[in-house]
Amino acid sequence: MQNPRRNVPNILVTGTPGVGKSTLCKKLSELTGLRWLEISTIAKQNGCLTDYDPIYQCGVLDEDKLMDGMEETMNNGGCIVDYHGCEFFPKRWFDIVFVLRTNNTALYDRLTARGYSGKKLEDNIDCEIFQVILEEARESYDHEIVHELTNDTLEELEGNIQKICVWLNQWLSEDA
Repeated sequence: MQNPRRNVPNILVTGTPGVGKSTLCKKLSELTGLRWLEISTIAKQNGCLTDYDPIYQCGVLDEDKLMDGMEETMNNGGCIVDYHGCEFFPKRWFDIVFVLRTNNTALYDRLTARGYSGKKLEDNIDCEIFQVILEEARESYDHEIVHELTNDTLEELEGNIQKICVWLNQWLSEDA
């Protein structure tokens, strides 16, 4: 199904926890005026967590309930969706997908600073090593809208924001 043409696009920013999604999305939202939708926060606020996973120390997402609650917002456009998974979101919601990546040393440091340890830490590092989120994005969305961005340094973060802004301006000028 072709994405409906909205007045303002929807952007998905995804990647392993700790790659810098929220930092990028917050800054991008401030620069562009697009609405930042941090899925983990939305899920908590709207009762979309069904259980608690003691191994990963987090809630289990009710994807159907979340998507039902987001449908109208996404149809209106102008959203930056921030989440560490992507395969369950409908294809029609997004005009472009950015998968953030980072080197394993930086990721390890970021995750341990957040208090990740044991299986949760190991699995997230493995996820990045084996490009799990990148592969999910490539399998879930048209290849031409999926873009991999390295996000190791502040300079790369700023460059990534700039690249996304260039894309956004081009998209908006095509709509004019």
